[in-house]
Amino acid sequence: MSDRPTAYHAMPATAAVERLGSDAASGLTTAAARRRLAEHGPNRLREEKREPIWEEFLEELREPMMLLLLVTAVLYSLWGKPEDALTIFAVILTLTAIEVYNDFRARRAIAALRKLAEPTAPVIRDGQVIELPSEEVVPGDVLRLQAGRRLPADARLLRAYGLMADESSLTGESAPVEKEAETVLPADTPLADRRNLVFAGTSVTRGRGLAVVTATGMGSELGCIAGLARQVEEPKTPLQKGMDELSRWLIWLALGFSLIVPILGLLAGQPLRLMLLTGLSLAFATIPEEMPIIITMVLALGGYRLSRQKAIAKRLRAVESLGAVTAIATDKTGTLTENRMRLERVQPAEAEERLLATAFLCSDVVASGGALRGDPMEAALLRRVEEIGLHPGSLRDSLALVSELSFDNSRKMMSAVYRRDGGLYLAAKGAPEAILSRSTWIQRGQDPAPLSEAERQAVLGQAAEMAAAGLRAIAVAERDIAGDSLSQDELERELTFIGLAGFADPPRPEVKGAIAEARAAGIRPLMVTGDHPLTAKAIAEQVGLLADGRVVIGQELDALSDEQLRQLVGEASVFARTTPEHKLRIVRALQASGELVAVTGDGTNDAPALAAADIGVAMGETGTDVAREAGDIVLADDNFATIVRAVAEGRTLFANLSKGVRYYLTCKVALISATLLPVLLRVPVPFAPVQIILMELFMDLAAAATFVAEPPEAGIMRRPPRDPRAPFMDRAMVTSIFASAAGLFLAVSLAYLRTWHASGDLPRAQTVAFFTWLLGHVLLAANMRSERQPLFRLGLFRNRLMLAWGAATVAFVAAVSLLPGLQAAFRATSLSAGEWLMVVGLAIAGTFWLEVARLVRWWAEARTETRA
Repeated sequence: MSDRPTAYHAMPATAAVERLGSDAASGLTTAAARRRLAEHGPNRLREEKREPIWEEFLEELREPMMLLLLVTAVLYSLWGKPEDALTIFAVILTLTAIEVYNDFRARRAIAALRKLAEPTAPVIRDGQVIELPSEEVVPGDVLRLQAGRRLPADARLLRAYGLMADESSLTGESAPVEKEAETVLPADTPLADRRNLVFAGTSVTRGRGLAVVTATGMGSELGCIAGLARQVEEPKTPLQKGMDELSRWLIWLALGFSLIVPILGLLAGQPLRLMLLTGLSLAFATIPEEMPIIITMVLALGGYRLSRQKAIAKRLRAVESLGAVTAIATDKTGTLTENRMRLERVQPAEAEERLLATAFLCSDVVASGGALRGDPMEAALLRRVEEIGLHPGSLRDSLALVSELSFDNSRKMMSAVYRRDGGLYLAAKGAPEAILSRSTWIQRGQDPAPLSEAERQAVLGQAAEMAAAGLRAIAVAERDIAGDSLSQDELERELTFIGLAGFADPPRPEVKGAIAEARAAGIRPLMVTGDHPLTAKAIAEQVGLLADGRVVIGQELDALSDEQLRQLVGEASVFARTTPEHKLRIVRALQASGELVAVTGDGTNDAPALAAADIGVAMGETGTDVAREAGDIVLADDNFATIVRAVAEGRTLFANLSKGVRYYLTCKVALISATLLPVLLRVPVPFAPVQIILMELFMDLAAAATFVAEPPEAGIMRRPPRDPRAPFMDRAMVTSIFASAAGLFLAVSLAYLRTWHASGDLPRAQTVAFFTWLLGHVLLAANMRSERQPLFRLGLFRNRLMLAWGAATVAFVAAVSLLPGLQAAFRATSLSAGEWLMVVGLAIAGTFWLEVARLVRWWAEARTETRA
């Protein structure tokens, strides 16, 4: 077994495998891996510290507002009746339990998102290549190394083919480091020079290989050097920061009212103790200390709901911004298309066997668990190789792989170098123009012949015909090399062109509707692909993306200034033969035009554009680890329709968040107003302190939970995107808060003042106000479910969580009105039928005027649409 001081770089690969008790060909067994996971623990840099529930409970009790409530309870026990103090202590426990549960839900949702977004690693277990969560990698595991993958652990190389790694995060060395498996180094070799090791947290930039894991978690070099810095708390989103500032401003406002009401009460002759308790209770009930917590919880739970739509949000700011997206720059392959390649055409047809064998030799697809893992086009090649009777294993067994030059967007090709017949043999495949530009020969029958310019143009014409038919064309070439020169420039030249292969990758059937939905929602979809312009045009026409028939080629962008490009991206929607640099310029040009841009990407070279975008969307199925790390959202199915569904979910989330905050603040305004008016009229306050504390309990439940479950309103994807620069608390929201609060305030005030002046019975008047408030604020929540649609259009029973909360409130009111014990606890009394009629009538009248106004507006809009 491994331990930290072992110098694996100073021993041969076979000795390292033996010391680690593994097998280079079949890896660990499942049983052995399970034992090692129990012994070494999960492969993470720092164990997540989980506080016991009782510690979280005590921490919540130490919050300033809870301390304020405890002071109120203690004063009650000293000045009031013991049962009042017991009631308040019971409310404290209930409130604390609710806050702990809400925090638990939010943390569980965030943890679930992180679990979903965790990178995986290709590991050989029981002789099969499987994808494992990086946390489950253990010492002795055999890793498959591939370009674009991030390494989950420290490992000793067993094989390396053109392998290079970016180790800048560990050593500070900016240039990728070339790796060698056969090298045995001195034990005192510095970390940056250990060419036969790879390290956790670094990434493969080129080539492929195999390595056996030597250290995981805190035992890795990264764990020893930078483990404490890995777990960084996510910064607050702009909305969270804005709500923090708003809360601080509202806290002073609420404290001011909490002081004014007792002072005015004292001036009106109210008892000192009662006014002190009322002031403390008002401070607790009106200070919006929960608002930042509510927003964090809504964003976290909204992110979890997004994951159920196969869009995994890695950062909360992405959840917040998703509904404001105005442009989506998407790749073609796998996002707009099915990414289920099939080989449709080979030219020349008689060269098929040679072409397939050569193309297979520079591919990296593997069979695992009955499925093919790797590039879909390479998987299609392997399937055809097997169909025509070639044996993939035998093709490679006779050759020894020396090096591999991975695909990159500047060369637009890849190649593999083998040792054969005392020399070197190179197999290459890539974009037709890239392969042809490096080819000087063409295969004719069994013998190569010089490639003429006329033949070169004829082949490019054949590639264009394939592209026009919607096929993705690649060229295949080879070369025999005398000598051992391994310079990339020397290797990939004087190639012998073999032929073209055309692959069909049909559009996803749901994409056309998703593009139409995006446009109806005011979102511009753009295709930015490295594929052939004619292929891009064919697919764009099939999915309804190409409106004007124009396809912009990447080379055209090089001649444009930033201002010219900004004008172009406002007109064109399809860009082909683009490089990652072009994609980055397109994103910045869109942003300069005021667009909020979502960008899809899957490769290492897409990372700059993903990072620059307002929302980077990485591919989960085909994307590299580097792309996933740069993205804000990871698509589990690489589907454009999923992006559109995620935008709809983001809009719903933001709308529900707005409704919840608006309702929460409406209740605060109504409570302050209903308490202040009687004091100004020199009559007692309308609520006993214990009633005020209980009302806070019901308000928290509603604002923090029920609006999260509100289904989307009809037409949410037929509205233009919201302006992300607009303030959250705009004039419309502030107006709505005060208008909605006015109805509840008037209902409670009328019920209380009428009862007080008619009877002079304070407990009865306070009971009437208390019940009117509880019923009224439930009905207010129902009426604030929508800004546009009447309730009968929304569906009265669609928000089951709100129904449950409303039913619980009504049941509580009924219990307090009927049970003497609860009446004593909450300073209530029995009401007559006439008083009940007034309570219910005013609660309805004070809230349902919103529904009447909505109905009138909806009816008027419907008539306007009918006339149009």
